[in-house]
Amino acid sequence: MSEQRRQYSRIRFSSGARLLVADRELNCAVLDLSLRGALLTFDGNLPALRLDERCLLEITLGDTRTVIRMEGNLAHAEGRHLGLTCREIDLDSITHLRRLLALNLGDADLLNRELAALVAGA
Repeated sequence: MSEQRRQYSRIRFSSGARLLVADRELNCAVLDLSLRGALLTFDGNLPALRLDERCLLEITLGDTRTVIRMEGNLAHAEGRHLGLTCREIDLDSITHLRRLLALNLGDADLLNRELAALVAGA
């Protein structure tokens, strides 16, 4: 998807994560993150997954006690990369994600507009 079509700002993010799909647990790394999803990468080839399959992404932040949990659908796959579209996120996770985005974007007004658009579209 081109940058011009994106409705939500993405931040570059480098962190290990777990992707739970059906009965499988896959270790991955988060390349970028937004209010609406994430881009993941896997070591080696991408595991066999079905697009639009439901999944749960768990990102453990630096202190290992803070976890962002994002339920979503597998949106696209290419090479070792997998895109995830967020469908549901709990209040604690969205709070941590919002703070993380605010610190990295440096534009609280932009983030507040994006969050308002997300809530309006829900």
